[in-house]
Amino acid sequence: MARTLDRAAHALKREAFADAALRLIQTEGYEQMSVQQVLDELGASRGAFYHYFDSKAALLDAAVERLVDLVIDAVKPAVEDPALSAPEKLRRVFSGLARWKEDRVDLMRRLLPTWISDENALAREKWRRYASARMVPMLAPILRQGNSEGTLSTGPAEPAAAVLLALILASNDAACQLFVARQEGRVTLQEVESMFAAYAEAAERILGLPPGSWPAFDADILHEWFG
Repeated sequence: MARTLDRAAHALKREAFADAALRLIQTEGYEQMSVQQVLDELGASRGAFYHYFDSKAALLDAAVERLVDLVIDAVKPAVEDPALSAPEKLRRVFSGLARWKEDRVDLMRRLLPTWISDENALAREKWRRYASARMVPMLAPILRQGNSEGTLSTGPAEPAAAVLLALILASNDAACQLFVARQEGRVTLQEVESMFAAYAEAAERILGLPPGSWPAFDADILHEWFG
């Protein structure tokens, strides 16, 4: 008789591997991290690892998906707060995303060189698809609320949410490239600020907000990363 898969237990064990990988990436970096270190971290066998993943690269995919899930969990209270207007929900979502990264700055800096490498282009594309699948359904009700209360003007909520998320993902890619360029002295802080301001202006147009009403960046966080 075929063994029944306990999906909840399977997901929890897979998450444990992803969490262990994230801890090791933060301290060792992805390239230096080995599968054996992950096994030692969990007290698991190699057979157990290959039950969930077929390679170290597959573990990276799971770790990045885990990051998306953790970020969404962190901003859920703002999304579900009935007392907040749609623009305030959006501000809290995006400020929450920035703070979440700021609280894990060592992990983000360790992960970034691996993330932007040519070898991980497929992983980035998988992450974009996963982020879209999770975040568009979260953003669309906020846009629908804003259209209903008259604080936003986006047109149909689902397509607008997809376009807004595409902008967010593009700004994230730009931030990664700018971080490396800033570290190498190829761009100035003013150029970084100008780029973020341009993305903020584009977000205002998508959302139907007045010019200058959407904060381009948090100065403290920007200086922490790019100063």
